Amino acid sequence: MLHKPHLVLVDSAQAAPGAEALVLPPDDVALLDSYSRTVAEIARTVGPAVVRVESRPGNGAPAGTGSGVIISPDGFVLTNSHVVQGAKVARLNAPDGQVMEARVLGDDPHTDLALLHAGSTGRLLFAGLGDSKSLRPGHLVVAIGNPLGFDSTVTAGVVSALGRSLRARTGRLIDDVIQTDAALNPGNSGGPLVSSRGEVVGINTAVIMGAQGICFAVASNTASFVLTEIIRHGRVRRAFIGVGAQTVRVPRHYALSAAVPNATGAAVTAIEPGSPAAGAGLQPADIIVGFDDRVVEGADDLIRALNGEQIGRSATLILLRQGVRHDVSIVPLERL
Repeated sequence: MLHKPHLVLVDSAQAAPGAEALVLPPDDVALLDSYSRTVAEIARTVGPAVVRVESRPGNGAPAGTGSGVIISPDGFVLTNSHVVQGAKVARLNAPDGQVMEARVLGDDPHTDLALLHAGSTGRLLFAGLGDSKSLRPGHLVVAIGNPLGFDSTVTAGVVSALGRSLRARTGRLIDDVIQTDAALNPGNSGGPLVSSRGEVVGINTAVIMGAQGICFAVASNTASFVLTEIIRHGRVRRAFIGVGAQTVRVPRHYALSAAVPNATGAAVTAIEPGSPAAGAGLQPADIIVGFDDRVVEGADDLIRALNGEQIGRSATLILLRQGVRHDVSIVPLERL
């Protein structure tokens, strides 16, 4: 019986006799070798900082499991909010076999992030947060986590796109999301997405089921903001004005007569009694088209505008009421 010679991927100087060699130019061999070394070095340096997270909700809900990454030597850990599931404590399993109890310092479902603090008697290995704004499509990224219960799993890919928006389980949009083709599976949630520099540039959060290679991570710059807010206030502070809204089309003649650039806006569908919106005289069917110097083209734009900096500060809502422009002063309150 004849056997077909096997294909091997080799340097031209290393082609074995009798093998049908797929010969690569020396430059390509060096490039692949450099890629492998980079991924292996990331796994070696960042892998020890990635932990398995087991939450204990204590409210009848099933225990959550996922991944997390230690981001400081004194035990601060980032993971996903949906891994924590409202728990106050969690158990962390480190790659070296160390088991630690962790306290949940804060949980922000709107960005699917949670900050934990691990109790440990020693100095912990950690991975530093990088600047996600330095990423470009095509950059190498590595995901580390515990998919399907397989600890310390490493997958590599590229940044597929930047600036995506992903809807959190609360309905609020998470902005500045990183899309990657680094393979993720259940259990990767909360683990780090790492740049070729060995910096954590994202926290893995979601996979589109049924799609091939479409995975998402919350950008590290968003994570930095969230952890700073949690450390300062115990939560992420956000403003609210007390309206329900939906995105609607703005009739062109309304936009022209009111001198606004909007094709769409946020139509008021409900007003909470005693809220800033009620006090400012907003009415159902008003179409909000601006907030201070921001154009509001829909309900999501209005939500983005209501950040913590707006709490207690007078702002101007630009709205259309039956086609007539009104500039309304309003003071947002903190959403508790």
